[in-house]
Amino acid sequence: MNKWNMLPYKISPYLIRVNGFGIRYYSLMYVFAFVTFYFLIRHRLRTEKFDMDMSLIDDFIIWAAIGVLLGGRLGYVIFYNLKYYLAHPLNIFLPFDFYNGFAYTGISGMSYHGGLLGVIAAVYFFCRKKNLNIWSFSDLLVPAVPLGYTFGRLGNFFNSELYGKATTLPWGMYFPSDPTHTLRHPSQLYEAFFEGVVLFVILWLVRRKKAFKHLMFGLYLLGYGAMRFMIEFVRKPDEQLNYVWHGFTMGQILCFVMVLTGFSLMIKIKLKD
Repeated sequence: MNKWNMLPYKISPYLIRVNGFGIRYYSLMYVFAFVTFYFLIRHRLRTEKFDMDMSLIDDFIIWAAIGVLLGGRLGYVIFYNLKYYLAHPLNIFLPFDFYNGFAYTGISGMSYHGGLLGVIAAVYFFCRKKNLNIWSFSDLLVPAVPLGYTFGRLGNFFNSELYGKATTLPWGMYFPSDPTHTLRHPSQLYEAFFEGVVLFVILWLVRRKKAFKHLMFGLYLLGYGAMRFMIEFVRKPDEQLNYVWHGFTMGQILCFVMVLTGFSLMIKIKLKD
């Protein structure tokens, strides 16, 4: 056992905590994600040729934030814990427990795939309202997304949640929230690196290439879906669901749909050219 193995024990999930109320690093990670996204888009508008200005993005960022938060929360409720929330509907959006007395619990549980659907809806309705080409707008937005997503996975790591399966590898970690105190894959860090940093680098490098015009969204779906699908093999499945179909997790099933959708979109758009 070394300092690396015990690293999660040395990290508090709270930046500030007073009398049961606190600011979690997880919440700050969402702020960092939106700030990173905003400034990457701003950089692109200054250095690349887009028939759009920053005021458009200033308007859209509010739509995107609402889409991420509402979609992420509702996605978690529907995909991962529907039975519980049908019995406890007030806990969907309220940070209090009314069913066992009254207690502040905070709001926990966000789904990436739900957040993605929320943002897709935001992009669709925003483009209709502003009379924008949805594929050109997606080409602008998509390369900036993965790096912001990295912060979300770091937030999971700080929260000691969504850790991986048991391992004997030297970079495994012990997590405070694990009642079995088992050495586990730090799958949150795998996801932060591969789905965040690596995917960002790939999309950022091809963003100006003519061959990828209007294909960035499809490439993102394909890339993220494939990486997340593979990492899910070493990630501990959600306890309330476990494996949902033939040894596959809910995350893998949703990622498989992403891969098929991304591939189909790219083929369809290429055939139109």
